Amino acid sequence: MSVSHSSPLLELLRRSGGVAVLDGGLATELERHGADLNDPLWSAKCLLSSPHLIRQVHLDYLEAGADIIITASYQGTVQGFKAKGFSQEESEALLKKSVEIACEARDTYYTKCSEGSQNDNRDSSKIFIHRPILVAASVGSYGAYLADGSEYSGNYGDAMRVDFLKDFHRRRVQVLADSGADLIAFETTPNKVEAQAYAELLDDENVNIPAWLSFNSKDGINVVSGDSLLECASVAENCKKIIGVGINCTPPRFIHGLISAVEKVTTKPIIIYPNSGERYDPDLKEWVENSGVSDEDFVSYVNKWHEAGASLIGGCCRTTPNTIRAIYKALHRR
Repeated sequence: MSVSHSSPLLELLRRSGGVAVLDGGLATELERHGADLNDPLWSAKCLLSSPHLIRQVHLDYLEAGADIIITASYQGTVQGFKAKGFSQEESEALLKKSVEIACEARDTYYTKCSEGSQNDNRDSSKIFIHRPILVAASVGSYGAYLADGSEYSGNYGDAMRVDFLKDFHRRRVQVLADSGADLIAFETTPNKVEAQAYAELLDDENVNIPAWLSFNSKDGINVVSGDSLLECASVAENCKKIIGVGINCTPPRFIHGLISAVEKVTTKPIIIYPNSGERYDPDLKEWVENSGVSDEDFVSYVNKWHEAGASLIGGCCRTTPNTIRAIYKALHRR
């Protein structure tokens, strides 16, 4: 049986009426809870310093209606952890820990659901519905590991080779695939070469869980490197182990057109989780305020995105549990 036929993602979509909700920004919420993420590891730093905060943010998103939570491993790599002085074994254990924390949050949520949603002390805005929940193990790009903003340019210089990128990602993907996650999320992929590396790696290593592959765009036409989005999405379409293709960390105003473009080349579920619309300044290493959209404006797009062909909808950088709760409500009013 192929991965696509046994995919937990496709089963989730079948059981949820053809559309499901992803979580939102992790780093934004960790910082709101008091975490200092000024580090090359970014949100993965909390795997070391404050795993309880990661668990709480996952739980916040589940209580906001998310059907899929994405682990804190986006900027967590074996190479990055070793640069901090950890051994190979310790580095791999931290990757596994990212999945364990998400699974623990799911278990806690199910316990809360079984306690009954009629508890008078409950916050009425929180959603306690026992439903299928998936854990997606995040794999950020090589540019994310560099921590220099190059995942927003896709320019890796001499590292722009399929063989190099396969070697870079190989052990991390192996570890996450065997960690108990339901699927792998290759996120914020900025160029076609890295997409090809992921697709080949899934086949070469006979990875035993499915994956999705999402790209980012800054012009609403191509991925950030300037590579054709249609060619990048075709890489995902042609890999049997990739069961979803989409767009993340991209301004909401571009999403509708990008969905229409991806639909031309894929038969797989389309996944979209835009950022707030704010612009990231790689020199300052911060988001530029007042350049984004409100939760209300963001959510006003949601049903249009679904009608255009998106099956999984959530948020990326600078979106919050309030954003996800509003997405959940918008989709469930249909």
